[in-house]
Amino acid sequence: MTINELSEILSLKELCVCERDRNIKGCYTGDLLSWVMGKAGSGDVWVTIMTNVNIVAVAMLTDVSCIIVAENAEMPAETLERAREKNVNIYTSEKSAYELCSEISKYI
Repeated sequence: MTINELSEILSLKELCVCERDRNIKGCYTGDLLSWVMGKAGSGDVWVTIMTNVNIVAVAMLTDVSCIIVAENAEMPAETLERAREKNVNIYTSEKSAYELCSEISKYI
């Protein structure tokens, strides 16, 4: 499944999309950045409520396919600017991390 397909199924809102056709291999949820760096896998969807600029660096280090920000957590402009510079896909949803991961597990 691609990011674009998952985005349509979950009705995600696009914040920064650079690579719609990237394949998704799994899903990881977490908000402790050092933990995510050690546990998220390449191609995973990363579900979080974190929005600071450091999520872009973590996404790059782990090579996740995209970040989904749960509960419509407010995204700083600085984070989106950095995501665009580094080609990191970021979406948002009003759903909780639990709801998102539960739905994602049906498709991946």
